[in-house]
Amino acid sequence: MRKIVGLGGGLRGALVGAAALAATVLTSCGGASNANGPDSPIFANAQACSPNNPFRNDATGATTVGSLTIEKNWVRGYVDSQYLWFSQVPNVNPSILNYSNESDVYTSLDNYFNALTALPQDRFSFTYPTAAWDALINSGSSVGYGIEWHIASSTPPRGIRVAYVHPGSPAASAGVLRGDTLVLADGVSADEPNNPGVTTLNNALFPGVAGSHTFRFSRAGMTRPDINLAAGAVTLTPTQHQVLNVGGQNVGYLLFNDHVLTAEQPLVDAFTAFQSAGVTDLVLDLRYNGGGYLYIASQVAYMIAGPTRINNRVFERTVFNSKRSSENADTGFLDIACLPDPNNNFTCTTNTPLPTLDLPRVFVLTSGSTCSASEAIVNGLRGVDVEVRLIGRTTCGKPYGFFGQDNCGVTYFPIEFQGINAKNFGAYADGFVPAGSGAAGVPGCTANDDLDHALGDPAEGQLAQALFHRASGNCMAVALGSSRASPLSVHGSEVPAAVIKPAPLTNRNARKPLR
Repeated sequence: MRKIVGLGGGLRGALVGAAALAATVLTSCGGASNANGPDSPIFANAQACSPNNPFRNDATGATTVGSLTIEKNWVRGYVDSQYLWFSQVPNVNPSILNYSNESDVYTSLDNYFNALTALPQDRFSFTYPTAAWDALINSGSSVGYGIEWHIASSTPPRGIRVAYVHPGSPAASAGVLRGDTLVLADGVSADEPNNPGVTTLNNALFPGVAGSHTFRFSRAGMTRPDINLAAGAVTLTPTQHQVLNVGGQNVGYLLFNDHVLTAEQPLVDAFTAFQSAGVTDLVLDLRYNGGGYLYIASQVAYMIAGPTRINNRVFERTVFNSKRSSENADTGFLDIACLPDPNNNFTCTTNTPLPTLDLPRVFVLTSGSTCSASEAIVNGLRGVDVEVRLIGRTTCGKPYGFFGQDNCGVTYFPIEFQGINAKNFGAYADGFVPAGSGAAGVPGCTANDDLDHALGDPAEGQLAQALFHRASGNCMAVALGSSRASPLSVHGSEVPAAVIKPAPLTNRNARKPLR
């Protein structure tokens, strides 16, 4: 399901690579899956599917012939039982037309679910076709070109630029680079103001199915020739790392984009390399990381802090609604690798000890797209007195999570719990604020996402600020809108833009692998 995205803040259900799901991300001027919890609770009417449900064959359990009405009854029962704010669920009439279109069962179910969870504090609950969810979060694969789009505004002028290109993707093969600015997509201007053109833009930028689309980019102010990009299944590259020599000392730089299963081994490899290089500080780049599996977040935090600083304290405590208080549980700092096999009951395939850096502090690069499980890393480390320095922009503000539950090939993700750290803190619904005040303010510096430099380049705005702050304890002035950096300023986009990510990659999924 795609919806309008709250740019610069959290997402409420964004982008899915599924053919049947129409969407609007940009706007005109005028207008029991693999995610299930460990107990996989059974609810009345489960897996009784409408014959018109296009995803019923992807259900994770045996199905029976049901109806759209029965599926809606299941949705209401699930939300009433599992939702963190169940007592505030509105009394929604399930029979109205918007929830009862037999020719578009998925949209009807999605609309009904969204109406039930349309609370002011909930920007995050969503639904997702189960097969697409499993492919993305477990296999790290989605339909696209390998481009992460950086969008300054949903309305013109939109400022659509390339934030990241996944290595080996169609975009990488075509020579698309970070910082390229979109001029046209399928012949439509990136700043098209009218609805038909906006639909064309959305279909080109966020394709739901395989197919070819034509793009025109500009680079450094020069328009480039049109290119055709074939959308298809692209495997995400969730991490990149390097060791920087700064003033004779080794500083680790780790770009970590997604808490998907395929990220665990590259993360272990990165920390092993940092350990071998004897890094004295780490810059953890989470600016585009919307979250994913919580167990991976706890592993990353452990590999940063090490066993002495952890001292058997909790990484995150999950607190459920009053009906489920017996399920409240602690997630520790995981000190061994897992590498679960999603095709074998989500069971770990290794028990190898994780490498550790034993660092007393870490510099974390953030943006409004830093969300959920990524924020859990920040909160978990602060809970055990690791000094976290935030460099960038305010994070999305999502101290909440879920397990998710499949019914008839659709997985439902109502917010189920709030996460708190070892100091019982989890009140950051407005995000962690670099150099901010109050409980959610974190020492550090404001900095901009500098699309004119490669990620990992010491001259890139956020990394440059982190290295300057590391050396001096001070912050460079942020030269908003500047096209160049001076010794006392950092540059980059002055607009707090967002990188648009699929909803499964903007979450805190508490499902734990089996050992």
